[in-house]
Amino acid sequence: MFPRGLAHKRSTMQFPKRAEVRPSRLRASDGPSRAHVVRILKTVTAQLRHALAAPPTHDAASLLAEARGRTLLLVSVLTDEDAATQHDPLMSPVVWDLGHIARFEELWLTRNLEGHIAFGEMPGLFNPFEHPRRERGALDLPTLRTTFADLAQTRHRVLAQIDGIADDPSNPLLRGGYVFAMVAQHEYQHGETILQTMQLKGGTPYAAPRAYPIHEPRFAIEPGSMVRFPGGTVTIGTDDTSAAYDNERPLHRVEIKPFQIDRAPVTNGEYLAFMEDGGYMRRELWTPDGWNWLAESQVAAPKHWRREGSRWLVREMDREGNVDPRRPVVHVCWYESSAYARWAGKRLPTETEWEAAASWDPASVSARRFPWGEEAPTPAHANVDQLSFGTVPVGAYAANVSPIGCYGMIGDVWEWTSSDFTGYPGFRAFPYAEYSEVFFGSEYKVLRGGSWATRPGAIRNTFRNWDYPIRRQIFAGFRCARDD
Repeated sequence: MFPRGLAHKRSTMQFPKRAEVRPSRLRASDGPSRAHVVRILKTVTAQLRHALAAPPTHDAASLLAEARGRTLLLVSVLTDEDAATQHDPLMSPVVWDLGHIARFEELWLTRNLEGHIAFGEMPGLFNPFEHPRRERGALDLPTLRTTFADLAQTRHRVLAQIDGIADDPSNPLLRGGYVFAMVAQHEYQHGETILQTMQLKGGTPYAAPRAYPIHEPRFAIEPGSMVRFPGGTVTIGTDDTSAAYDNERPLHRVEIKPFQIDRAPVTNGEYLAFMEDGGYMRRELWTPDGWNWLAESQVAAPKHWRREGSRWLVREMDREGNVDPRRPVVHVCWYESSAYARWAGKRLPTETEWEAAASWDPASVSARRFPWGEEAPTPAHANVDQLSFGTVPVGAYAANVSPIGCYGMIGDVWEWTSSDFTGYPGFRAFPYAEYSEVFFGSEYKVLRGGSWATRPGAIRNTFRNWDYPIRRQIFAGFRCARDD
């Protein structure tokens, strides 16, 4: 689930049909003009700059302002109707996401900092458990104008008191600034969710504010080539309490048998070979649940692909073009990934294997925070941070290589693993059980590595995402593994 707690509990074998796009309940006169939206954005930005310019400057204020700036950029091109419409029953109206961001910030930075944490999710309109995604389009949601004002007012209250909040080692929320990192990551994650919604948007396609170029490959990787992990005892997870979520903790040692893993994510070209070999029609390649899903869904290609004569086209927001065989395949579910792996004579890696391949350096007998080292991701390291608005050809980022030689384990596409989402040995829910613990079980599969739509502050080798195995709206692909 990404962000956490936003979807409703349901059986993995329920298959909602795509609903007709629901028209906005708002009259044109109810919503802001484009000029008014721009004025609102300028006002919010000016308020943030003014707050940050006033000494003493708190590091947390800069972190929160950076997160908000990106959110406002992503929604700056939306009309009130765009934001109020539920474009797919799997996703919330964007205005709900924005309101939830404001309420989550208010809850954790003005109400839960002292004393007992009364609840982890706010009651009312923006509580994800009270209002499952499929119902949010029918809620009496505020206009975009009102929501922008709410975001600004909430941030103003937070900034007014932020310099009086000290790093308190005795308070786990404040120790190392954890609560500020959590709120910022929450907003980052909703940015990715909003982009999932915009990819599903009905009507006029989302006008993506592209800023990063699509890089060409710096080196070649042979399709299907694998690298060997030698096995042994490795460390998995982390004991970090400044940014890591509870499901990433604690750090623990695991004995791993030797295995092989794909050097790069599976590409469109490789996946096309699976399709052309009848991959969607061969029952022996699919799990029983996967075959049932296939019969119900009637899909025959990744989501957002369409065939035109002899060629395949793919849509990325407001652009459509030929499927590039060099790029990682994206918008495939766990069942499709598992079927491909079986067709290739391989399997999906466990999440422990995935993390070991991304982080473990056999030479130094230690784990890295990121495949390339300890330096935080930037668009120079990997295809992250949203503004490319799509995947890039494999081999485009020379730095994005793990100690054993795996390419692209951060960015481009989330990667499905074979693992169910469960707690690590010694897991303790913090600061609230609704983030991770309520989702533990066999219904969800773990994904790793982040996508092009993931912010750098919300990804690391230990980061664990999860979703139902039928989900295709997420920016997910995969790589394969094999026993040694």
